[in-house]
Amino acid sequence: MTEFEIEEEKREILRQYRKLLRHAKPFLKDDDAKIIKKAFKMSQEAHKNMRRRSGEPYIFHPLAVAQICVEEIGLGTTSIISALLHDVVEDTEMEIEDIERHFGKKVARIIDGLTKISGVFDYGTSQQAENFRKMLLTLSDDVRVILVKLADRLHNMRTLDSMPRHKQLRVSSETIYLYAPLAHRLGLYSIKSELEDLFLKYSEPVKYAEIVDKINASKAPRDRFVRNFINPIQKELSKRDLKFTIKGRPKSIYSIWNKMTSQEIGFEKVYDLFAIRIILDLPPEMEKAGCWQVYSVVTDYYQPNPDRLRDWISTPKSNGYESLHTTVMSKTGTWVEVQIRTKRMDEIAEKGYAAHWKYKESDQSSTESGLEIWISKVREILERENASAIEFVDDFKHSLFNEEIFVFTPKGELKKLPGGASALDFAFEIHSEIGARCIGAKVNQKLVPINHKLKTGDQVEILTSNKQKPNEGWLSFVITSKGRTRIKDELKEQKKSAASEGREIVKRKLKQAKLELNSENLDKLLNRFNLKSALDFYYLVGKGKIDPKDIKKIKSNSEKPRKSIQQTYSDIESFQRTIKEVTGEKRDQLLIGEDMDIVQYSLAPCCNPIPGDDVFGFVSTHEGIKIHRINCPNATELLSKHGHRVVKAKWTSQSEVSFLAGLKIRGTDRVGMMNDVTKIISSELKVNMRSIAIESENGIFDGSIQLYVQNTKHLEMLTKKLENIEGVEEVARFDIH
Repeated sequence: MTEFEIEEEKREILRQYRKLLRHAKPFLKDDDAKIIKKAFKMSQEAHKNMRRRSGEPYIFHPLAVAQICVEEIGLGTTSIISALLHDVVEDTEMEIEDIERHFGKKVARIIDGLTKISGVFDYGTSQQAENFRKMLLTLSDDVRVILVKLADRLHNMRTLDSMPRHKQLRVSSETIYLYAPLAHRLGLYSIKSELEDLFLKYSEPVKYAEIVDKINASKAPRDRFVRNFINPIQKELSKRDLKFTIKGRPKSIYSIWNKMTSQEIGFEKVYDLFAIRIILDLPPEMEKAGCWQVYSVVTDYYQPNPDRLRDWISTPKSNGYESLHTTVMSKTGTWVEVQIRTKRMDEIAEKGYAAHWKYKESDQSSTESGLEIWISKVREILERENASAIEFVDDFKHSLFNEEIFVFTPKGELKKLPGGASALDFAFEIHSEIGARCIGAKVNQKLVPINHKLKTGDQVEILTSNKQKPNEGWLSFVITSKGRTRIKDELKEQKKSAASEGREIVKRKLKQAKLELNSENLDKLLNRFNLKSALDFYYLVGKGKIDPKDIKKIKSNSEKPRKSIQQTYSDIESFQRTIKEVTGEKRDQLLIGEDMDIVQYSLAPCCNPIPGDDVFGFVSTHEGIKIHRINCPNATELLSKHGHRVVKAKWTSQSEVSFLAGLKIRGTDRVGMMNDVTKIISSELKVNMRSIAIESENGIFDGSIQLYVQNTKHLEMLTKKLENIEGVEEVARFDIH
């Protein structure tokens, strides 16, 4: 680097630091500025020889994270210091004790929560899950650890361009799986939306770019529409001497894509592409009446959809979110979502937890907030000492549900549950013992089974029996972390009891065959019955699912115990080397791993990738490398929990090999439609079909075709040809399971 460039970098670092202090100035007290300067100097010194993947000095990252904490979340001095130093312990020789000596226990505890666990992990565990659990252990004492982590994740996502593709996928999948729902749960809606949009940018770059282009192209007519829509409302509100601002904003790219995907529609058919937000400036005692007054004005001019009214003012969401939402029909025949809230509500909606607590301090009410209740539930999950980190992440994920329902006890007490909760979830919400003994429920005086899904407004009475015990099937419909935790604990106790009996049976049978119960014989038994753990084996024997007579047969079986992949390989590199030694030769045209070698693999049946698809390899425990599509329904979870088992994979040019793919086709029916479709597929493009099914009702036809194609380009060409057939409205790929 030239001397000029070095000097320019130094000036830019100083500019960023001064910008941070400028935003922090309104709440700095006493020696805060000096302590922040000390943290900045320490971070600068610690990272002085480090650069990010993009080539810029590393110090830009902690400065940017601190800036997000102040400007976008509204945090104070402790969080600024923690953000500036959050990577120091992980990346340098400095210890947590050094941080505590210079900046106190609070900062040290937050940084400890943000510092990743190092060391070697067992093959069946997940380093990502272990680190996430460690961070959440700190959450139960100080929620700022999560807020700083979200700021860190947001900046990493904003600068993900410089990372290699497989790392982009791992980081973005982890973000959508855990961090975006966590931002939502803490009420950080703007951060949640940006994280979701950035996930889409890296996971579905083509779709993302298409939606961005279409939003930009429709900006001028959209702005004109918004002006015409809000004009009569503005005039009426001004007459009533209300202080207000009105904004029209497009929905997030991710929410538009989600709607297009879930409803299988094009961009043009997403009716609520934007929302109108009316923000009132009112004192707390007038907020509720003022919002309903505005609702009255809006519905005087525009017809509301009665099914789309959401009143989160009377009953706020448990993350503190308050707003009144309605969807109304405009004069041009377009549905428009209108959000009505006050300045206080808007700040809580944008900045979440930090703003919520700012207003709580000025509020004398001592009622426990929904956020505090949720954090106490997270503590309950964390207290399960015998749960694996992956189990913990699963249970925690269940506690991040977006929607909520409000139900009542027989005495009229309100309970909040995640959308999709069952009567059994409600039973566990009242008390874990009531849940464990639940046999049914009465919902609105009517008898229902324990898996009955509850709706907002239901009044629920739980029926119990001392003879009832939780079973495995309960986990298929219980979604609250409290309920799932108790069920899993009970099942483990039941399993241990059955396994204890099973062990005695095994010991007895081996003794009859003049054999000992030792590790060598246990390995033989596990291999014979294709089981991974001794506990599973003993349990199945205890439950009578393995015939005790078969245990003696290992005496005559001289086969050595086979080593599973789990026992043999601790890393991907050794796994790949061994596969190459065993297979020697090529298979198909997929290059795998950092060196882009040809190794043996199989295609995952959950998403049926075909040549040309954007794919990744996943080292499974027993089945070698499985190839998944990037947009496979299981991809997010695999990349989030087991990023260390993901390998790069890329298709090369193809030979004439056929792969099974599925197409859905929809449109208006006419005579000869079926003939035109099959003619394009079979005659024109010479594609072999596995099956075709078309149904027609009231002039609309829906069809699904399974066919063999060479690659994605071949499939795209076929899709375009089918779209050009008269009467065909939509053609979309679907996964064949």
